[in-house]
Amino acid sequence: MKLWEKNFEINKEIERFTVGRDREMDLYLAKYDVLGSMAHITMLAHIGLLGPGELPPLLAELRNIYAACERGEFVIEDGVEDVHSQVELMLTRKLGDMGKKIHSGRSRNDQVLVDLKLFTRHRLMELAGSVKALFDELLRKSEQHKGVLMPGYTHLQVAMPSSFGLWFGAYAESLADDMLFLQAAWRMTNRNPLGSAAGYGSSFPLDRSMTTRLLGFDTMDYNVVYAQMGRGKMERNVAFAMATVAGTLAKMAFDACLFNSQNFSFVRLPRECTTGSSIMPHKKNPDVFELIRAKCNKLQGLPQQITLIMNNLPSGYFRDLQVIKEVFLPAFGELDDCLRMAAYIISRIEVNEHILDNPIYDPMFSVEEVNRLAASGVPFRDAYKRVGLEIEAGTFVPDKTVRHTHEGSIGNLQNDRIRELMDATLSDFHFERVTEAEERLLNSEGGADR
Repeated sequence: MKLWEKNFEINKEIERFTVGRDREMDLYLAKYDVLGSMAHITMLAHIGLLGPGELPPLLAELRNIYAACERGEFVIEDGVEDVHSQVELMLTRKLGDMGKKIHSGRSRNDQVLVDLKLFTRHRLMELAGSVKALFDELLRKSEQHKGVLMPGYTHLQVAMPSSFGLWFGAYAESLADDMLFLQAAWRMTNRNPLGSAAGYGSSFPLDRSMTTRLLGFDTMDYNVVYAQMGRGKMERNVAFAMATVAGTLAKMAFDACLFNSQNFSFVRLPRECTTGSSIMPHKKNPDVFELIRAKCNKLQGLPQQITLIMNNLPSGYFRDLQVIKEVFLPAFGELDDCLRMAAYIISRIEVNEHILDNPIYDPMFSVEEVNRLAASGVPFRDAYKRVGLEIEAGTFVPDKTVRHTHEGSIGNLQNDRIRELMDATLSDFHFERVTEAEERLLNSEGGADR
C-alpha cells in the first residue's frame, strides 16, 4: 500500500532502492506519527473537515495504536511503504472510510517533519537527563576528592599541581556548557511544521496555532516554505549539540584510559567494569572508556555527514533527505548509552590518594616556590632563575603545601556556581509544558481545543 499509488506498479528493484531503510527507520517515529495525527484530526474536526461524531472513534483507535507502539508491538507490514501508510491502513481496517480522512490538509512531507520534531525533542529530553546524571556524579566526585592532589600536565609533561576536585569538576562544567547547545537545539526543534503540507501550505483553513498548542510546541515554523527547508537543518544543528557533548565524553574517556594505565596509576576502574585478555592473565582493560571514546569520536562526525547529504539542495523537498534519518535517528541511542556508561563508571572509580609520594612529581611544585619567593619580595625573574638552578643541581626540595584560594582554583572549586549554571539552563527548557500537552492529547476524548 502506497499513499501515492495509482493504476500501475513500480519496478520492484526501483522500489527496493527508493524505500531503502525507511520502514526500519520509521519504527523510531511510529508513536510520534500517531501523536501528530491526533492533533491534526482534532484540528480538522474544529474547522469542520470531520463529520459529527467522527473524532472520538478516530482518537480512540489512534490511542490503541499508540499503546501498541509503547509496547513494542507496532509493525509496518510487508507491502506497506511507511509508518504513515501503516497507521492509515490500521485506521481504515477498523473504521472504514473514516480512517482515510486523516490525511486531509497535510502531506507526507509535513507528517515526517512533525514526526522528526516530536521524536527529536523527546530524545533531547532524555539526553538532557543523562547529561545531568553524569554531571551530578562528576560534581559529587569533585567534592569527595577535592583535597587529593594530582599532577597537571602541559605537552604531556608534568607541569603544576592539580587535584581530583579540579579534574572531575572541569568535566562537570564542560557538560554545563554543552547543555547550552542542547537548549539551543531544543528551541529550534520545538517549533511546529504541521500545516506546511508539501512545503507550500493548503487551501484548507487549517488552524496551525491549534495544533501548535495541542502538541506542546513553543511556537511554529511560520513560513511554510521554510518549514520544509528546515528539514536537514534541524538535524544538522541538533547533531552539532550532540557532537559537543560527545567531545566532552571523548576527552574524559581518554583521560580515564591514560590515568588508569600502570604508568600513571592515578585511578583504578572497578574490576567489573574492565575486560581481560585471552593470553595475558594480568590484564584489566578499560574497554568501556575506549568504546566511549570511539563512539563519541564517530558522533562528532555526524554534523558533517548530515551537512554533506543536504549540501547545496535548493528549496523544496528532495529524496536525499531520507538518508539523513539513517545516520540521525540511531545516534541518540548511541550517545545516551555512552552517557549512562560513563556515569556508572565515574560513580565507582577509585582515586589514588598517594600519587605525590613519588619524587618524580616534585618538580611540579617549582612554580609554587617561585611564587612564594616573589611574594616575599624577590623579583619574579630572579626567583624563577634561582629555583631553576636548584632543579638542575638536584637540590630542589618542594614544599607540597598548596595555597590556591582564587575562584576556580584547587582551594576554591566554585562547584556551587557550576551547579547553578547547569540548573539555570535546565530550568529554561520547560520540559513540563511538553509532557502536559502530550498527556492532555492522549487523554482527550475529542471535541473542542483543550
